[in-house]
Formats: sequence, C-alpha cells, structure tokens
Amino acid sequence: PADVARLLPHTLHWWREWAGRVDHDGPFEDEVVRSLMVLRALTHEDTGGIVAAATTSLPEDFGGVRNWDYRYVWLRDAALTIEALISHGFLRVTARWRQWLLRAIAGDPKELQIMYGLAGERDLTERELTSLPGYQGAAPVRIGNGAQVQYQGDVIGEVMVALEAARVAGVEETDFSWALQKAMLAFAERHLDKPDNGIWEIRGEPQLFTHSRVMIWAAFDRGARAVREFGLSGDLEKWERLRDRMRNEIDERGFDAERGHFVQHYGTTEVDASLLLLAQVGYVAHDDPRMLGTVAEMERTLMVDGLLHRYRTESGVDGLAGTEHPFLACSFWLVEQYANSGRVDDAMALMTRLCGFANDVGLLSEEYDVDGKRQAGNTPQALSHLALVRAADALAGHHGRAADRE
Repeated sequence: PADVARLLPHTLHWWREWAGRVDHDGPFEDEVVRSLMVLRALTHEDTGGIVAAATTSLPEDFGGVRNWDYRYVWLRDAALTIEALISHGFLRVTARWRQWLLRAIAGDPKELQIMYGLAGERDLTERELTSLPGYQGAAPVRIGNGAQVQYQGDVIGEVMVALEAARVAGVEETDFSWALQKAMLAFAERHLDKPDNGIWEIRGEPQLFTHSRVMIWAAFDRGARAVREFGLSGDLEKWERLRDRMRNEIDERGFDAERGHFVQHYGTTEVDASLLLLAQVGYVAHDDPRMLGTVAEMERTLMVDGLLHRYRTESGVDGLAGTEHPFLACSFWLVEQYANSGRVDDAMALMTRLCGFANDVGLLSEEYDVDGKRQAGNTPQALSHLALVRAADALAGHHGRAADRE
C-alpha cells in the first residue's frame, strides 16, 4: 500500500511547483492555472497518453442514450491539449506525447485510428454493461468506444497543427517524428474525397463536413510550411497543390453565399459550432465577413440562454435519439471569436459566466444543463479546459481594454 503520510506532502510540493511555472499575463489567471493542471493530470505519467476525460457514461442527455466512454486518447483532443500546454511553455510533456504518438501509430500508419488506449491499444471495442443502471437511469453504460472505427477527416489536421506549434516552440524534429507526419499526410491524401463522421463523431450518415475539409487543408498547409520554412524534406509542390484544391472546394461548397455563412457540411444550410475553428487555424480571419456571418447564424440557431449547442440535433445529422445541452468548449470558442473580432465586452461577459459553471474544485465537464443548473457529460473534460485556456489567452491579448471593464 502507498504510504499516504509520506506521499501527500511530496504530491502537494510537485503540483505547486508545476503550477508555479504557469505564465499567464491577463484575466482569469486562476482558471487558467487550474485548467492547465487538469490537462496535466489527464496525461498518463508512464506513457504520455492524454485522455479526453476521466469518466465513462455520465450522460449528455439525463435519462437518455447519449452516454459514452471518454477514458481514451483521442488524437484530436490530445493535439489540442498539447497546443494549450505549448502556449504556456510546457514543452517536455509535448515531446513525451509525440513519443506516445510514434509508438501508437508507427505500427501501421496506413491503419491510422482517431483514438487509442493510454498505452496505444487499438482494440477499444464498445460494449454495454446491462447490469448497471447508469447515472439517474441514463443507459446504456458503456465500456469502449465505437468511434475507434470511424473515419474523422479533421484529425490529421489537428495533429499537424499541434506538431507545427511544437516546432515553432523549439521542439526539434527527429527522423522518426517527421517521417510519421509524412505518413499521416499520405493517409490524408488517400482519403481525400471520403465523407467522414466529423469532429462530433456522428453515428448517422457520413458527410463532407466543412470543418473536416478545412482541417485537411490545414494538414497540407502545415506540411508545405514545414518544407518551406523549416527545411524539412517533402513533396512541397504536391502538398501546396492539394492545399489549394481544398481551399477552392471549401470556398465553393462549404460556404452559402446567398445566406452569407459557412455550412455544417456540403449540401445543407445548417451551421455547426466547429466552424469557429476555421479562424483558429488560419483559414479565415476572425473579422472576415464570412466568419462574422457564420457567427450571426450560430447565435440565431444554436444559442440557448447565451450558450452554444454543437449543432441542431433536430436536423437528425447525428443519427441518435434524444437531445443534449450546450457544449462548454463551443462557448469558450465563441469567447475567443468575440475577443479577436472586436467584441471584447461580449467576450468578457460570456467568459465570466462560463467560468462560474466550474464546480467547487474548478472542474468542468462536457456540457451544461441550463435548466437544471448543473454540469452534464463526462468530467473533467479536456476539451472544455483547453478551450478555457485559449479563450483566456485571447482575452489576454486585449488585457488593457478588458481590465478596464472588470
């Protein structure tokens, strides 16, 4: 058994020393420190794998079927976590995650999965534990996650964006790490025209989701920049050609010129909160009229009591029964969008409200039940906390103006 009396002071010292290295010059410093600590705590000490959340089957829809197991390493969530840690100077954990990535994928890059176990396990078969009633009757309780077999076109882009951030921050490439990234770009090329299940892992009909298409654009863009700006080897001409092809396609099919906004997927007029990420990866500027039009449509169709849903479940796009609550990461993305497009007052007000949803020890789950005034979904959710960090960093860029309003 562990010697608690000996380990407790050591643990307190370790975490206080780690938190003391967080550098954040701006509002919401306490929340940023806590969120970065949560992200570090969701990182496995031995393997470097970063889990999406610490729990399984806590419901998104109380009493419903939207109950999932999040105790695994999603490449997307882990990559976004790495970006948040890099932005605050934590490079060692970044290098360790890249090693985890190499171990998990290198066995067969052609069979890339969007998620793995903590040690890179590939078999995460989803099964239902019918003997358990679930939280307040929300069933089924699940172990494993069927999303492991999905194709989600955005994942390569998120990984490439995070690894470029690591390069810029000074994490040196190795022959193995760059070879893996080239293999990932080859994977993206092979699946270039394949409809996908998207960032929200829909269980309905795969689509050509605009966000996914933009992240494929980002993957080839970062690959080309690695050759052009960092002198790494690669087929610059091909990657730039594929990048430009994706932009032409997205501008034509992913934007509704008549309504003035980007669309959730080709062939629909619906919007999706993931479209807020288009500006984050540099596809458009935050104040681009197309982006502002997309935000206005989100506010009109996805907002409930000032908080954003991921998408309209009524559209049937996800193939699931029931509904869900506003998704916290999406509202934090909206804070970032507001801050970077001149709506600093709106950003501050929304950020203050969102941070107020944290529990007594500063943890945030996946969603927030406005009517029940309670958190919903698995917890603590890495995506919520890393989005909080990004939102606070965006506000820090307007620190002088924001401080006048506090």
